[in-house]
Amino acid sequence: MAFTPLDYAILTLYLIATAVLGTLLGRGQTSTSDYFLGGKRMPWWAIGFSIVATETSTLTFIGVPAIAYTGNLNFLQLAFGYLIGKFLVSFVLIPGYFKGDIQTAYEILTSKFGVHVRRFSAAVFQVTRALADGVRLFATALVLSVVLGMDNDLWTIFIIGIVTIIYTFYGGMTAVVWNDVIQLFVYLIGALVALYLIPQRIPDGWSGIVAIAEANGKFALWNPTFDLTDPYTLLAGLVGGAFLTFATHGTDQMMVQRYRACGSRSKSQLALIASGLVVIVQFLVFLVIGVMLFAFYQHFPLDHDLEHVNRIFPLFIVEEMPSGVSGLIIAAVFAAAMSTLSSSLNSLSSSSMNDFYRSWLVPEASEAHYFKISRIFTLGWGVVLILVSFLARDWGEVLEVGLTIASLTMGSVLGIFLLGRLRSAPGPKGGLAAMICGIAVMVGIALLTPLAWTWYALVGTATTVLAGVIFARFDTGSRNP
Repeated sequence: MAFTPLDYAILTLYLIATAVLGTLLGRGQTSTSDYFLGGKRMPWWAIGFSIVATETSTLTFIGVPAIAYTGNLNFLQLAFGYLIGKFLVSFVLIPGYFKGDIQTAYEILTSKFGVHVRRFSAAVFQVTRALADGVRLFATALVLSVVLGMDNDLWTIFIIGIVTIIYTFYGGMTAVVWNDVIQLFVYLIGALVALYLIPQRIPDGWSGIVAIAEANGKFALWNPTFDLTDPYTLLAGLVGGAFLTFATHGTDQMMVQRYRACGSRSKSQLALIASGLVVIVQFLVFLVIGVMLFAFYQHFPLDHDLEHVNRIFPLFIVEEMPSGVSGLIIAAVFAAAMSTLSSSLNSLSSSSMNDFYRSWLVPEASEAHYFKISRIFTLGWGVVLILVSFLARDWGEVLEVGLTIASLTMGSVLGIFLLGRLRSAPGPKGGLAAMICGIAVMVGIALLTPLAWTWYALVGTATTVLAGVIFARFDTGSRNP
């Protein structure tokens, strides 16, 4: 069985509908507040769904089943850590984002540490986001290359990138959020269809899956061992996962935009915590799909080696699913990819505009000018993501690479936010030095030690805070911008 004309038609119609909807929802926008924050009128439940959709990139859709296919359910421990991290963000950091009229997370650092720390934090976010989402774009290209039977994924990367740029360019945050809501349900339906159909193809159905899974330890959930080199232990999942989410969801502009778009602190807190509960269920579904795929290919072994284990779910979709269903599920994969990439483009453009262009390069201009330049930034970042995805083709396991990149740098950013809450915080020079120390230590740890990536955010945060407290004893510079 292969991808049929019906599947191509479903996929094509979905991509066209997404682009058209994004364009229509973007009509009437005249300001950067409309473009980046949806006029601060977005309902909390839509923001909650949008957060889930943004978290669920193609890395989740194809990467999580691949992890269970080669391992077990240990990855789910991270999801519980993510929920803990979201509670921390809700009650420690979100209140600060509603004190004053800000458009980016890094604006609140100005009063405590000055503009240089603000710009450095924004630059760290931009580099991290560009690298991590370049990996996500490549992951989506892997899926499309399987569907089209193409050996070279360069053209597929280019096509996906162009479609996402167009949709984000016109739609802004309003289109991003509402398309996220639709895309969330599209890929959840796709996952549930797979969850239903795979057992139909296996002798003895679910009982056959259970027998194979239990014999191979696939249902192992908790890993209580103390091993700092294993990313999927209970302690790494709960503590490391919590700090990773504390950093990414608390200081990443892509998430902070959504909190501000809610219009109030309480609504944004509700949206974030609700998203954490949904993500646990979602990860469980994708992990179970991976276990099912392992059982399926025990009965029907592949007649060729996989270049990437991440191709296992797309391969099953294209070769084993009924005509029409394949198109729906591949459309779901694209839904997951576009929700994350469009959010990334919008947040990168927002940071470029507000943290650099408007506050530094061109502080006096009309709102129409800023709105026009914001769209130009969206185009520029789209090109950057395409270029990064070309390079990501040789970086290894896509899910872990994407998460490792974020873990490596965002701990330092969280550290400076937490330092800002201390009375003994350093001044601008000390704050900047503390961040640089945090990132430098993490690069050294990543290159020279076997420490698991799940600990990176915690170590980076602790290093930055400790360095900041030490520098505060010697930093006598002004704390004003």
